[in-house]
Amino acid sequence: MAPTGQPHGSYVRKAGMRLSITGVGKVYAGGMHALSDFSLEIEPGVLGLLGPNGAGKSTLMRILATITRATTGRVTWNGEDIATRPDAVRAVLGYLPQDFGVYPHLNANEFLEYLAAVKAVPAAVAKQRIPELLTLVNLTEAAHRPLGSYSGGMRQRIGIAQALLNDPRLLIVDEPTVGLDPEERVRFRTLLSDLAGERIVLLSTHIVSDLESTADRIALIDHGRLVECDTPEQLLKRAEGRVWAWVVPSDRLTELKATHRVSSAVRRADGVHVRIVSATAPAADAIPAIPTLEDAYLARVVAAA
Repeated sequence: MAPTGQPHGSYVRKAGMRLSITGVGKVYAGGMHALSDFSLEIEPGVLGLLGPNGAGKSTLMRILATITRATTGRVTWNGEDIATRPDAVRAVLGYLPQDFGVYPHLNANEFLEYLAAVKAVPAAVAKQRIPELLTLVNLTEAAHRPLGSYSGGMRQRIGIAQALLNDPRLLIVDEPTVGLDPEERVRFRTLLSDLAGERIVLLSTHIVSDLESTADRIALIDHGRLVECDTPEQLLKRAEGRVWAWVVPSDRLTELKATHRVSSAVRRADGVHVRIVSATAPAADAIPAIPTLEDAYLARVVAAA
C-alpha cells in the first residue's frame, strides 16, 4: 500500500493552497444567526474547530464545502471566490458531513466506484485507489457486504474513505470519530496527521482528545463567532493561572455548577474532585491545576464574554 499522504493514483496537481474566510455571516429563516463576522486565514495543516453544539461549526463547514452560501462575507480558495466559482474548490474537495448517508443495497466497492464516477475520478485511478482506501479504513474484509448491514462505526469509516477518493487538497470532516471505537479513533487521528503535510484539513469535533493529538491550530468558536485561533501550546499557556482543582462534598456540586465554570467533576471517596475555570481561586483550599485544552477553551470563552 502507498504511504498515507502519497496514495497511488494521485492526479490532482499540488498547487499552492490558501483558504480565506472574510467577514462571513449566516442568517437562517427566523433571523437566527449561525455565524457572525467570521474571518480566518487557513493554510496547510490540521485546523481543529472546537466549540459546543450549536456554535456554528457545521454551518461554517457547509459554507466551505459549497453546500450552502454565506449570507454576508466572502470565502476564497487560492483567490477564487467559491460562491461565484464553486468548481474551483469542488475539484479538490473531500467532505465528510456529520449526517453522512449511504445506499444500503450497495456494497463498499460499488458505493466507492459510484462516488468516484460522481467526483470525476478516472476509472483507472479509482480501480487502484479504492482497495487502498478500504485497507486504510480497515474495511477490506467487509468490502462485499451491503452497506445496510454495516454498524454505525463501519459507515463512518466508509464515509472517511469516500472523502479521500479524489486525493483532496482540502479535506473537511465534521465529527468524523462519532461511532468509532477507541482503536479506530486512534487510527483515524494517525491518518489525519499523515495527510496534513500537503493539504488543508479542517476537523470539527467536540471530542477534545481528537484535537490534542492532531491539530496544528485550533479555532475556538462560540455563538457563531471566532473567539481565538492559535496553536494548542499557546492556548494552554494563556490558560495558566485560570484553572483550579477543588474537592467539595457531593451535595454542593449542583450549587457549584450554578455559580462557577466547572470543566470536570469526578466523584471519589473523599468527595467530588472538580476543575473550575476562573480568573481567581474559587476558595482558599482550591489549588492551581495544569490546564487541558477543554479548560483553555472555557477560559477563553469566559474572558471573551
